[in-house]
Amino acid sequence: MTLDNILASLFPGGHDVRSANGVIVGSAVLRSGARTLVTGVADRTAVGVDEAIRLSGYVLDSLDRGSGPILVLVDSDSQRMSKRDELLGLNEFLSHLAKVLIYADMNGRPTVGLLYGHSAAGALLATGLATRVLVGLPGATPAVMDLPSMAKVTKLSIETLQEKAKSTPVFAPGLSNLALMGAVHMVWNNAASLADQMEALLADMPAAPDRRDALGKERGGRLKAADIAERVRELALQTR
Repeated sequence: MTLDNILASLFPGGHDVRSANGVIVGSAVLRSGARTLVTGVADRTAVGVDEAIRLSGYVLDSLDRGSGPILVLVDSDSQRMSKRDELLGLNEFLSHLAKVLIYADMNGRPTVGLLYGHSAAGALLATGLATRVLVGLPGATPAVMDLPSMAKVTKLSIETLQEKAKSTPVFAPGLSNLALMGAVHMVWNNAASLADQMEALLADMPAAPDRRDALGKERGGRLKAADIAERVRELALQTR
């Protein structure tokens, strides 16, 4: 689906969402009549310092002006790999964007990520994965790290990683694998009304804290994360 088609299906009551140089800003009317802030990344744009600070500022500026949910649409490249962005501290800008979305969610503005295209690495971490729930549309192609990059980091061969990816979602890119790991909350049906699916999600939003590790355990894609996190929490409480 194109961005225009997605917006029309999500907001039959109207919207003023626009994309400028790959950054999405605007607001829209939900099926319920409430307004939602809409932001994100379009046209497979790489997220650099400029995009990150624009997105962060837009969300922060909205916090005193509204009370509805925040929808983050995602079709990005990875983080922008340029010398300028790295020298300016891209990691801090991406971290700031993620913190802004988490802060908004913790202060009465539930955040929903909608992955409708590509996204990878730092761009995915700072946008869709920083929302309370991330949903996907069929055909979306997320990858926290592609296998060639993973091979460089782990020092394992591409062939070894490809074999592991067949049975272990952690090693495999793609929407279905992120769903198995709990990172993607659900995959919507793009042949049905996105407005209705959005309303159903908002009505049944999982309460904080983040349950992605538990979902990964339930779905068999990440068997240890939830237990380890719970053990760390127990130990932390014992040392208070």
